[in-house]
Amino acid sequence: LEIEILDEIHQGQQVMGELLSMVDVEQFYGIEIEEFPARIAETAMWLVDHQMNIELSEKVNVQRASLPLVHSAHILNDNALQVDWEEFTPKDEIDYILGNPPFIGHHLQSSEQKKEQHDIWGGHSAAGVMDYVTNWYIKASEYIQGTKKKVAFVSTNSITMGEQTGILWNELFNNYHVKIHFAHRTFSWSSEARGKAAVHVVIIGFAAFDTDNKIIFEYEEIKGEPHQTKVGNINQYLLDALDIVLSNRSKPICKIPSMKYGSKPTDGGFFLFTDEEKDAFIEKEPQSAEVIKPFLSAREFLNNKKRWCLWLVDISPAELRAMPEVMKRVELVKKFRSESKAKTTRDYPYHTLFRQVTQPDSNYILVPLHTSEQRKYIPFGFFGKEYIASNSCSTIPDATLYHFGVLTSRMHMAWVKYTCGRLKSDYRYSKDIVYNNYPWPKGASEKQVAAVEVAAQVVLDERAKHVDSSLADMYDPLTMPAGLVKAHNALDRAVDKCYRGKAFGGEMERLEYLFGLYKEYTEPLIKAEKTKRRRGR
Repeated sequence: LEIEILDEIHQGQQVMGELLSMVDVEQFYGIEIEEFPARIAETAMWLVDHQMNIELSEKVNVQRASLPLVHSAHILNDNALQVDWEEFTPKDEIDYILGNPPFIGHHLQSSEQKKEQHDIWGGHSAAGVMDYVTNWYIKASEYIQGTKKKVAFVSTNSITMGEQTGILWNELFNNYHVKIHFAHRTFSWSSEARGKAAVHVVIIGFAAFDTDNKIIFEYEEIKGEPHQTKVGNINQYLLDALDIVLSNRSKPICKIPSMKYGSKPTDGGFFLFTDEEKDAFIEKEPQSAEVIKPFLSAREFLNNKKRWCLWLVDISPAELRAMPEVMKRVELVKKFRSESKAKTTRDYPYHTLFRQVTQPDSNYILVPLHTSEQRKYIPFGFFGKEYIASNSCSTIPDATLYHFGVLTSRMHMAWVKYTCGRLKSDYRYSKDIVYNNYPWPKGASEKQVAAVEVAAQVVLDERAKHVDSSLADMYDPLTMPAGLVKAHNALDRAVDKCYRGKAFGGEMERLEYLFGLYKEYTEPLIKAEKTKRRRGR
């Protein structure tokens, strides 16, 4: 960059006297935990310095010697999370911090790394679910307080999606007053190391002060070149929207049916049956047919499998005593729970019941909590109250075709993609973050709602044409039936019109619109909460 400036100034003319080049290799400081890469870094920095001196000489006809080796970068072979950065570097001379810290999910961290994370986060209760890369964000944010220094890190895109997003950026926005200055949205980063797979990353540039010059770099293709857009603000989802951190909510922000968790057996498998086991059990205990219900987990629902369960809610002691085989199962469940490590499970007194009973007493929409990110839509489904939903699902009792249609649309999926948590790369749908914070259409007309209901029914009708196929197959991008694709496209258009008349240009435009709507919904809630607190005091 300096050479370009000097070349522009001098236009290739020879410079008389000493050239005041201000950039020198000694101005660079780096921390590397492994010894061999640290030594490589020292050599590489000297080589680049030498190359730049040669290029500088060619551009402005002035010789600048790199030999003998007098100057070099300051490379510290140590753990960057355990080093005091202010002791290592002259803070008043540092302008930029940049790097590619390691991406290690919380489930892959060593015990030493977990301890480091706990220390960096100051004992924050949520530190245990964070990616290792977030430690550098906290460390750098502490370092730049009260300065004009800028930071940029290559990071796993998981810190801009799901539960990590709220935790990390709530800390950075509120406690360190960080503002994002530029961001490269998700793109594919391919390592040159043998056997290393490409990962999806973002680059986030931030500082502890604001700027009017904020830029988002967008990739049309995951491996292509980006185009840049100047924006008014960049939030934690790398959107041109307000810095809004979604909080866990026990109730929806809109007037819609509440979502409930599924029922949790914690039974050692003694309440559950396969098709064959169910038939054999009923043959031994014919009366049990009345208390055996279809049991739905996300796996059964998505893969068209069948399972069954003993559902003994409201059974009388006399009815139970009349079924000795059922009694044996209850006894086994009691024994299994009594040996649990969890005190609440050991002390649970209702041996005939699931450990958590939340079954709706009306028809409901079933929501699988984990589903592949490869699907364009999460498959939801309608079920009667006789179908017992497991804790791998959630339920929405008393939901209508309109609710089904909105939840099965591209609009809702754009929200899901950026706000839900992840299990590996799969979606992990959340009641408190995703569903309860979702901004539903405001002021949709009866005609618009009816259009969504008609389109939603067509989607269900198209599914019904493929009774031998599972939802996993029907919603696989490679095998999705043409009729189902068309039905979903029509549903998307109907839902979009409930939000606004103008078509949406893409996923990011949808998200920016949704966050604006979210602000409209939540501002009255925030004011009401503040008033309630004042009255409480």
